Amino acid sequence: MENVVGDRVLIAVQAVNISRLSTHPVPTVPGTLIVVAGAGPKDSNGAGKSSFIASITALLGDEQWRFASGAKAVSELLFNAELASGAGARQWASADHGYIVGVFGPPGMDSFTPPPAPPPAPAPAEPAAAHDLTLTEEDEEGEAGSGELFEVPDTSGGAITVWLKVNQEAPHLEIRWREGVHLAASPSEAERVARADEIWASLPRSAGRRDVVARDLTKVLYGDRVRCVSFLSTSVRSKVATNLLSQPLNEISPERVFEAIAALTGLDAELEQEREARRDEHAKRVRAAQAADRLAEFEVESKALLGTFDRRDQARVRLAEALRCWRGRQARKLADAAAKDELLAAELGRHRAAGESAAESIALVKAEITTLREDTLDRQVSQARKELAAMQARATRLDADRAVAENSADELRAAIPALEETRRFADGRDVPAAEGELREAGLRLNQALKALGVADQEVSSARAALDDAEGGPAAAQLDALSAAGVRATGLLDALDVAEQARDAASPGGGLRGWPHEHAVIVDAERLGEAARALAGLPGSVLVSAAGVSVVGAFDGVATGREARIKAAGQRLNRAEDAQESAASVVREAEESVAEAQRRLEGARAGVRLAELEARLAERRDRLVGLNAAIEELTPKVAEAERQAGALDFRARTRDMEIERLDGRRQRHESERSQAREQEAKVTAEREALRLDALAADWGGTVETAREWIAALPEEERPRAAEEWWRIAERHFDQALRDTFPEEDAEIPEELAFLLSERGGSTAREQATFAAVCGALASYLRGQEEYEKHQRRQIEAQVVSRQRDLAAAARGAEEAAQSTAVHRAALTAAIKARLTRVAEEFEKLDTSYGGYGATLEFPVPPAPADPEQRWQWRVTPKWRRGEGQGFVPYNRRANTALMDEKAVKLVCAAAIASSGGGHLCLVLDELGRNLGKEHRREAVALFRRIGETYGITVIGALQDDMEPYAIDACGQYVKLRRSSDAMPYNEPPVIVGHDQHAERVRALAAYVDRGQPVEHAV
Repeated sequence: MENVVGDRVLIAVQAVNISRLSTHPVPTVPGTLIVVAGAGPKDSNGAGKSSFIASITALLGDEQWRFASGAKAVSELLFNAELASGAGARQWASADHGYIVGVFGPPGMDSFTPPPAPPPAPAPAEPAAAHDLTLTEEDEEGEAGSGELFEVPDTSGGAITVWLKVNQEAPHLEIRWREGVHLAASPSEAERVARADEIWASLPRSAGRRDVVARDLTKVLYGDRVRCVSFLSTSVRSKVATNLLSQPLNEISPERVFEAIAALTGLDAELEQEREARRDEHAKRVRAAQAADRLAEFEVESKALLGTFDRRDQARVRLAEALRCWRGRQARKLADAAAKDELLAAELGRHRAAGESAAESIALVKAEITTLREDTLDRQVSQARKELAAMQARATRLDADRAVAENSADELRAAIPALEETRRFADGRDVPAAEGELREAGLRLNQALKALGVADQEVSSARAALDDAEGGPAAAQLDALSAAGVRATGLLDALDVAEQARDAASPGGGLRGWPHEHAVIVDAERLGEAARALAGLPGSVLVSAAGVSVVGAFDGVATGREARIKAAGQRLNRAEDAQESAASVVREAEESVAEAQRRLEGARAGVRLAELEARLAERRDRLVGLNAAIEELTPKVAEAERQAGALDFRARTRDMEIERLDGRRQRHESERSQAREQEAKVTAEREALRLDALAADWGGTVETAREWIAALPEEERPRAAEEWWRIAERHFDQALRDTFPEEDAEIPEELAFLLSERGGSTAREQATFAAVCGALASYLRGQEEYEKHQRRQIEAQVVSRQRDLAAAARGAEEAAQSTAVHRAALTAAIKARLTRVAEEFEKLDTSYGGYGATLEFPVPPAPADPEQRWQWRVTPKWRRGEGQGFVPYNRRANTALMDEKAVKLVCAAAIASSGGGHLCLVLDELGRNLGKEHRREAVALFRRIGETYGITVIGALQDDMEPYAIDACGQYVKLRRSSDAMPYNEPPVIVGHDQHAERVRALAAYVDRGQPVEHAV
C-alpha cells in the first residue's frame, strides 16, 4: 500500500506526550501562512513552539529526521519531566511513548458543517471576538466512549486520520491510520493521554501483522512525494540545516546556501545516500584487503614447503623447455643460415647487376655533359652582353647630356625675367650714354661733398666756441679752488664787456689773454689758502680786496659770460644751417649717381639678355637633337636586353642541366662503389655462415631442420636462434634457481663441477649446456615422488582462500561501479532540482516586484574521503534593474532587498520540492534576522506566496516578531504556559485572519466536535 494520504492536506494536528505541548487538537488552514507564537513564564521561550512545528515535520515525513535510519531523533520530542518542569521531575514521569496525530482532508474544507453543539452554559458569555478562538477542556464524557469526535463517510475522498506512535525504544516510529476523524477526546489532559492509548490499540495494523515503521513512512503515507521541508532549531534536532532567514543572506557562504536548499528540497538525504554508498564501497574494499591479507598470511605459512615443491615442478618444466629451446636454437641456426645463404646469393647477383648498370649510366651521363659543354652559347652570351653594355653606356651618356642641356636651359630661362626687369631702368639708353651720365653725376657729387666738409668744419668750430663760452675762463683754477673748499669767481666772468668792445678783447690785447683769463677773485681772508690750492697751476692770478682792485678803464664794454654764450650759440646755428644745405645738395647728387648707376645696369642687362636668348636658342636645338638620338637608341637597347636575357636564360638552363647530370654521374659512381663493396661483403658473409658445421651440430640436413620448425606452434616459428638460446638459458637458470634457491644449498658433485666449468664466456656456456642439463634432470627425477605426496595436503586450502579473495574483490568492484552510477544519477538529480529551484526563483522574483533571479551551481568533484560530505556551492544572483545583468548575492545591497530575496529563495526551494502537490514549509525562528522595517513585508510575502502556490507556511517566531506577523499571517497559533511549575501547556489560542476566519472556526469545530469554547478577546 502506498500514498495513503494522497492529495489530502493537513487540517488538524494533535500531540500526546510530545514535549510539554497541550493535547488539544490544533486546526490548521492549508495554503496560507500560519505563525506559531509562544507565551512562556517570562517570554515566548519555553512554550514549546519548536517542539510543535517539529512534530508537524515528523508527521509530514520531513526527510531531515532520517526515517531510513529509524528516525531515532523523533524520540527526543517525547515528554521529559526534568526538562518540562524542572523540580517537578519528582512528581511527573517522563513519557516512554507518545503520539503525533494528523487529520488530513480534501483541499477546500470550507463547506464542512460542524455537528450540533451542546446547550450553552447558563452564565452569560462575553461578546465573542470575530476571529479569536480558544479551545478549552469542557466536559465531553457524553461522547467520549467511542473515541471518535464524529463520523465522516468512509470514502477515499473524505478525511483520514494518521497516528504516529513515538517510542523511546526501537522501533522509534510506528504508523497507523483510519478513514474519518479519530482524535483523543476527553475532559482532561491525563484522560486524553489514556484515551490516545485506547484509540491506538483499536486502530488496525497498517502492514498486516505488523505496523509500518519509520523507514516506510514517506512511501506508505505520501508515495515518496515530498510533503514537507523545514528549518528547525537545535533544541529538537541533532542535525540542523542552514536557515536562510536566520542571518543576512550575503553573510551565508555558497556551501551553506546549498545545504539550506538541499534541506528544503530533500537533496541532503540523497547526498547522505551517496556518502553511504562511498562508505559501503570503502568497507567492501577493506574486506577485500582483509581477505587478501588472510590469503597472504596462509601462503606465507605454507610458502617454505609449497614454494619448494612449486619451484622444483617448475624447474622440471623449465629444464625440459630449456632442452627443447636448445634443439630449436640448432634448427633455427641451420635454417636461418641456409635461408640467409640463399638471400646472399640473390643479393650478390643484384649487386653485380647494379654495378654494371651504374657503369653504363656513368658513361651515358659523361657523353651528355661533354655535348652540352661544347656548345657556342657562352660566346653568344658574352657578345650579347658586350653589345648591351655599349648601348646602355651610350644611352646613359645621352641621358646625361640631355639632363645637362635641360639644366642649362632652365638656368638661362630663370635668369631672363630678372634681366628684363633690370633692362627697363635704362630708359632707352645704351651703355656709352649711361656711362657718360654716371661720370657727370659723380663730379657733381664730389663738389657737394667738398662743400659739406667745409660746413662740417664750421659747425665743429662753432660748437667748440660754445663749449668754451659755457665752460668760462680760468676753469682749471676754479676747479682746483672748489676742490680745496675755497669759494672763487673768474675775473672775466665778473665783468660785462660791451658788444662793440669785444673785438678789442683779442688774444693780442684787451681783456683776453693772460693774466685776465686766468685771474680769479677770492676772499681776502682766504688768500693764503687759495695760493696753496693753485700752487700746481703756475701763472694763476688771485684778485682780492686786500691785494688787487678793479680799474674802471673798460667801463661800459660788455665782457660778461652770458653775452659770450649767446654769440657762440648764434654762430653755431648759422654753421648748422649751412651744413644742412650742403647735406641736401649731397643727397641730391647721390640720388643722381644712383639713378645713373641703375640706367647703366639696365643698359648692360639689355646686352646680357640678348646674349642669354642666343644661348637659350642654342640649348633648345641641342635638346632636340639629343631627344631624337635617345628615341632612336631606346628600342635598340630594349632589343639588346631581350636578346641578352634570352641567351643568359639559355646559359643558366644549360648550366643547371650540366649540374644535374653531374649529380647523376656522382650518384651512379657512388652506386657502383657501393655495389662493389656489397659484393665483397656478401661473399665474406656467405663464407662466414659455415653451413656444413651447422648441419653437423643439428645432426641432419637443412630440410629436416625446416620441417622441425614448421611443426612448431605458430607463435614459436618466428623465433630467432639467439632468442631460442636466451630462452633456453633463461629456462635453465630459472630451473637451477628453483631447484637450489638457497645460496648455501647442497648441489650434487657432478652438477657442481659442470656449473663451474661453463662460466667465463657464452661459447663455453653453449658447449657445456647439454651436459649440465642432463645432470640437473637426473637430480630432479630423484625428488619428484616425494614432492607430489606433500603437495596434495595443502593445495585444497589455497584454492579455498583464493575463492574467498575473488568474491571480496568482485564485491568491492561492484560497489565502486554502483557508487559511480549512483553519483552520476545524483549529479543529474541535483542539477535538475537546482534548475527547478532557479526557475521558481525567477518566477517568484518577477511576480513579486523583482527583475529576475537565478542560481549558479557548478558541479564539484566528488570527495575521496568516504566520511566527507559531497560539498556543492550555490550562488544566488538577481537583476537590480530592468535589462541589467545578474549580480551575485554577496555584493553590497540594502537590507530589504536581501530579506526579500531570502524569502523568495526559501519559497522557490519549497515549491521546487513539492513536485506539483501540496507542500508544507516549516520555519523555526521566523524572521529573526529581519530588520524591523522589513519584517511585516517579509511575512506578508510568505503569506502571498503560500496562498498563490498552495503552500502551507508554518513559522515559529519570537516576541519581537509577533506584532509584525499577527496582522500579516493567515492563521495565528499561540502556545501558552504561565508557570515553570506547569509541566504541560495551557490550551492554545488560534486566530484566523481575513477570509480564513470562518475556515478556522469550521475546522476548529470539525476537529473539536463543535462544543462551546471560551473566546479570548
